[in-house]
Amino acid sequence: MERNLAQGNLLKNIAVFSGPFLLSYFLQTLYGMADLFIVGQFNGAASISGVSIGSQVMHMITVMLVGLAMGSVVMIARYVGAGDKRNVAKNIGNTISLFIFVALVGALLLLLLVRPIVLMMSTPLAAVEETRSYLRVCFAGIPFIVAYNVIAAIFRGLGDSKRPMYFIAIACLVNIALDYLFIGLFDMKAVGAAWATIIAQGVSVLISLLAIYRGKMVRISKADLKIDPRTTKEILKIGLPVSLQDGFIQIAFLLITVIANTRGVEISAAVGIVEKIISFLFLVPSSMLSTISTISSQAIGGGNKALARKTLFYGMAIALTLGFIFAIAFQFVAEPVISLFTGDETVVGLGVSYIKSYVFDCTVAAFHFCFSGFFVASGYSYISFIHNVASIVTLRIPGAYFASVFYPDTLFPMGLAAPLGGILQLFICVAAYIILRKKDKI
Repeated sequence: MERNLAQGNLLKNIAVFSGPFLLSYFLQTLYGMADLFIVGQFNGAASISGVSIGSQVMHMITVMLVGLAMGSVVMIARYVGAGDKRNVAKNIGNTISLFIFVALVGALLLLLLVRPIVLMMSTPLAAVEETRSYLRVCFAGIPFIVAYNVIAAIFRGLGDSKRPMYFIAIACLVNIALDYLFIGLFDMKAVGAAWATIIAQGVSVLISLLAIYRGKMVRISKADLKIDPRTTKEILKIGLPVSLQDGFIQIAFLLITVIANTRGVEISAAVGIVEKIISFLFLVPSSMLSTISTISSQAIGGGNKALARKTLFYGMAIALTLGFIFAIAFQFVAEPVISLFTGDETVVGLGVSYIKSYVFDCTVAAFHFCFSGFFVASGYSYISFIHNVASIVTLRIPGAYFASVFYPDTLFPMGLAAPLGGILQLFICVAAYIILRKKDKI
């Protein structure tokens, strides 16, 4: 069951682990978009808006859960690298107990906060009830969402990225089938999309638990499930800064959307389309971040810091190559790609100007995403938190705002705010890396 990725050919291990991880991210993004697409085929603006707003909220919550679970990935991977099965079991058991608490408390709090969340999102009056219904079902299903992401984290910490990919593929197929059943046949509108999502996650969890049980993949005792303060502290020390960082990033995206919304419906539409495209392009650095964090954690657990550093630079080279290809390609293919989403020439023109500058963030992200994965693996996840928040507060949001004020007729300057923020992150990462290397900490 366990796979030590710190042994054997490094490039092969990166490819073997990152490939399924990349596909998992793609499928998760795909079935997140499926709800919106299918509800748009059968219902009007109120239902579309309800699913759109509700899915934004759920995406933010899911991303933060994945960030928190990163602490478990790193700690499990470290002990796999060290060949310490006792502590692997203890970390898995503590992860399960910790996230049961997170799931139950989170679901209860979120259900109590449905109304204020809908209000905070500036939900159009016509879509308020649809959004509330969608969020109530999704919030009640938080335990399933938590369970899936925890199981995926455990597998990835053990060096297995294939099984989580299979589980998310099953969830994707079930979700799409139920969308057509609930929304198309039963006319359940936005709440139908919510039920489809939660049931699909539940099915995925049951299948993954069955696979674990029948394959006897993870052996833990009742003692492992007992919360150990030291183990839990180690998990939270790594996972909490990542979770908060990811939460801030999602808030930044929401604020940039608000800035775009104030500039008119065409700009709002153009920004929305480009954000969808960029989210796909960023699957590469995102998957490389997770790959580096897992392989480096196993290498560090085995006492091989040099291999961890080598993993960082190999990952950077791969992500940078693909990011550069994306950046150059979209200088030529931006118009036909954006035209796939809309026939409005004004929106297409604005979208082209936005993505031509924004897409350069793919090259810069190749560096700071990979550094983030390395710092998390090394136990310095607070550095990742610092460089992301610094970028958001000083350049990304202010840059988007001032670009909208001084350049109201084009989105090109607004798009530059992202890569400029990324450059600041790169400087912080390089400085932190040099300091830690001089101190022989990494």
